[in-house]
Amino acid sequence: MTDALELDALWEDFHRVVNMTSAELADWLRVRDSGELTEPLPDDAGPPLGRHVLSILQKRRTDLTEENLGAMREVVDTVTAQADLENEPRSDDAALRHRLMTVGHDPLKP
Repeated sequence: MTDALELDALWEDFHRVVNMTSAELADWLRVRDSGELTEPLPDDAGPPLGRHVLSILQKRRTDLTEENLGAMREVVDTVTAQADLENEPRSDDAALRHRLMTVGHDPLKP
């Protein structure tokens, strides 16, 4: 299990990079997966990591599992590797923005 200091740092890093609320993320995942002919059930919308982020946003720190911690690390690594957090917002790369929004980070959000 992760020690308390490591958990605190991960929690802060995760909530720093995930700047969308659970409602915003849920809406985005549904919009992203909606199509002309089909649309998944709301609980099945979006990729597994996006749905996992959504479930983490609805938890307290004390309720996190090792699986949650792994997903949080993956999101922090993904966002910091793909987004230049110091120079946001970026509007020139819609595909990058949409990939990041799938894990809860909107580069255009203040």
